[in-house]
Amino acid sequence: MAVKGLVKYIARRGIVLFITMLIATYLTILVANMGGKVDELVKADLRLSIQDMVNRNPAYRVLSGAEREKIIEQIYQDEIKRLGYDQPFLIRSLAYLRDAITLNLGRALFMTSDTGSRLVKNIILERLPATVILFTTVTLINFFLHLFLGLYLSRHYGSRFDKLVISLAPTSVIPGWFYGIFLILIFYSWLHVLPPGGFVDTPPPKDPLLYALSVLKHMILPMLSWIISGFFLGVYGSRTFFLIFSTEDYVEAAKAKGLPPRLIETRYILRPSLPPIVTGLALGLIGSWGGAIITETVFQWPGLGLVTMAAIQYFDTPVILGITVIYAYLLMATVLILDLVYGVLDPRIRVQFG
Repeated sequence: MAVKGLVKYIARRGIVLFITMLIATYLTILVANMGGKVDELVKADLRLSIQDMVNRNPAYRVLSGAEREKIIEQIYQDEIKRLGYDQPFLIRSLAYLRDAITLNLGRALFMTSDTGSRLVKNIILERLPATVILFTTVTLINFFLHLFLGLYLSRHYGSRFDKLVISLAPTSVIPGWFYGIFLILIFYSWLHVLPPGGFVDTPPPKDPLLYALSVLKHMILPMLSWIISGFFLGVYGSRTFFLIFSTEDYVEAAKAKGLPPRLIETRYILRPSLPPIVTGLALGLIGSWGGAIITETVFQWPGLGLVTMAAIQYFDTPVILGITVIYAYLLMATVLILDLVYGVLDPRIRVQFG
């Protein structure tokens, strides 16, 4: 009965999440295409490129202007039909949706990957490792830093450190890239000890160990900017979260029984709070894969943030859609996995399935 109920629940959740992803993806298509305006720009650019090609071809120079224009129009109409732009935007948008959900990301309109490829998947996959190296690492560091310091402050409620964290928590509203500018001024312009940006030294070291150390050196400033930005608010949030759990009746009963503080903290405070903690970690990791547009711009970090910025600037709809769809699939899979993890961590959830 429990297995059957769990399977039904996961299937129902999967259907709901898939429908939600379809709606979000279609809205992204409409916004990224500006209701079809971007397609009109693409068609105009296509006509100009065909016109330039015909005018440069020596075989067509002997023809009159009217004859060349007729050839241009014929080639243009053939290309429009081949690319599907002769269909209404509503039909094309549904075709875009079909390609998106089947992960047929197609080719970029204007952008190319670092190796010169126009395939959207290559553009994304070439930049994804840099984003994961930086932002997934700093997400993990922030998570454990906030978690353990939050536990510490919940045990030392009202201490000087606790009051300091509370008073400095509002400083976390300042974005990480703002701190990054000051870090560049201090450690690069003034002290000359760290690079201002980039992924690796130029030229890149050939030795793998030296290459890794060079990447690590370039990661220090952007990582510090994010750690400083979210430190006080993250610790304050974790501290408040654990304080709420520490006032539950079962915790007071455990204290009355004389159980050791460590046992109370791990079994009666930390364990019941694991579902939201795991949720925060999982969603934070998935969110980190999207990069950070302004931070990557400030530090010239070659991740997905810079790709997203360029795609927005160039109105490169396939790239924008590709990034959105991949993130949507990752988010949907994460939510489904979390539903299974909740059943393991929380007995109350297992009871719902018999």
